[in-house]
Amino acid sequence: MTDYAADLAAIRAAHAVIAPHVHRTPVMTSEAVDRRAGKRLFFKCENLQRGGAFKARGATHAVFTLDDEVARRGIVTHSSGNHAQAIAIAARARGVDAHIVMPSDAPRVKRAAVEGYGARVIVCEPTQRARHETAARVVEETGGTLIPPFDHPAVIAGQGTLALELVAQVEELDAVIVPVGGGGLIAGVTLALRELAPGVRVFGAEPAGADDAARSKASGARVTEQTPDTIADGLKTTLGELTWPIVRDLVEEILVVPDVLTIGAMRLIFERMKLVVEPSGAVPAAAALSRAFAAKDVERVGVVISGGNVDLDHLPWTRRRA
Repeated sequence: MTDYAADLAAIRAAHAVIAPHVHRTPVMTSEAVDRRAGKRLFFKCENLQRGGAFKARGATHAVFTLDDEVARRGIVTHSSGNHAQAIAIAARARGVDAHIVMPSDAPRVKRAAVEGYGARVIVCEPTQRARHETAARVVEETGGTLIPPFDHPAVIAGQGTLALELVAQVEELDAVIVPVGGGGLIAGVTLALRELAPGVRVFGAEPAGADDAARSKASGARVTEQTPDTIADGLKTTLGELTWPIVRDLVEEILVVPDVLTIGAMRLIFERMKLVVEPSGAVPAAAALSRAFAAKDVERVGVVISGGNVDLDHLPWTRRRA
């Protein structure tokens, strides 16, 4: 096998490490949503995960596998929100400091949650360069260990634990749809399914305003710069050095959806499934409900709801009152 960032053995080992600290999230279904999709959809509800997103898996694994001496020097990361919260929770559980670099345009609700978990927040300009440069400075100042949001073997292995649960919860899946930002989640899920259930087809889903993965797949070369324009704030990053080869080689297709479809899917999940889902978490559902996916020869589809950290004062289908 090609040497990727993780394998099934690493993902199973990660599951043993994180099991005491994260939730085994439920799978939910909706006949109303199935009728619209024309398929059986099984929603893996990571919006009900600790910290409100799948990021708890990779962050917890990365934090809890550090040597004690290294962990005591603290943890550093950069994130627009969900990974930040996950690192803050994991660091608090291990009893070490967390220093979180967050862009100035990160959702207010996410920053408040990070601070509520006891982490120190350092605000930077809303660019990838600023995030990386600020995080490097914080590492220099604190001596802490950098755990990036997605391009890290322990993070990828931790995210892959979602697939272990999903396969155990739903029999005879034909496909899964996973959101794509930096690619840590889809990389881990894909590597787990590659060995555990190789017949399951893996599709990525990303916003039209941040479609670097689709463009990378189309060209065969990783797109490293983009100016994102999407409400899905958790999917604005580009693929990493470790995640790109997995997406390139093993993911069947990246489904691209406009924000208007994501908003519709998000509202449908709120109304029919009674679940709080953030825009990034609704992108796979929007893809599952699209005409392009309706033509796919699959019937039983796992759909990952990656998170539910949404600002309820600013839902995308409501007008802001003066």
